[in-house]
Amino acid sequence: MANETKLPVTKSATSPTVTGQTWRPFQALRSEIDQIFDEFGNGFWNRPFRSPAWLERELAKSISAPAVDVVESANAYEITAELPGLDEKNIDIKLANGGLTIKAEKREESEEKKKDYYVSERRYGTFERYFTLPDGVNADKIEATFKNGVLKVTLPKTEDAQKSAKTINVKAA
Repeated sequence: MANETKLPVTKSATSPTVTGQTWRPFQALRSEIDQIFDEFGNGFWNRPFRSPAWLERELAKSISAPAVDVVESANAYEITAELPGLDEKNIDIKLANGGLTIKAEKREESEEKKKDYYVSERRYGTFERYFTLPDGVNADKIEATFKNGVLKVTLPKTEDAQKSAKTINVKAA
C-alpha cells in the first residue's frame, strides 16, 4: 500500500455528454452505412489509398475505453479499471448529475537518434466512461486510488442502503 495514490473526485454542475446528444446506437450505425454508400457513389474506388471516413475515425482512437469490473458488497460498490501506462495525473474523475465520469489521456513520445537515422514517434489518445450512480450511494465519501496501473473507485453505500432487505412471506389465497 506504500505506492498507492489517492485521486480527487470532483463535483461538477455540468452534465456529462458522450457526443452532446443521447446515445442512439442504431442511428449511429445507420449514419455510418449512409456515409459508406455516399463515399461509394462519389468515386471511392478512384481513391485507392484513402480509407473511408469511418475507418479513419476508428484508427484515430489510439486508446479504447478499458473494460471495468463493477462489484457490489454489503457496504459499497467498487469500480476497478486496468489503465496500464497511465499516471494518476492523467486521470480525471468527476461526479455530476447523478453520475460518475472517469476520463483519462495517454501521451507517448519516443525518439531515437543513431548515426544513420532518426526516428520520432508520438501517440495520443483519450477515453471516457460514464456510470450512473445507483440509489443509496454516499456521494460525499467516494474515494479513488491508483496503484500499479489499476484504478479503484469506491462508492460507499448510505446507512439505509446497507440495511438488509426485508423478506415478505407469500401466503396462498
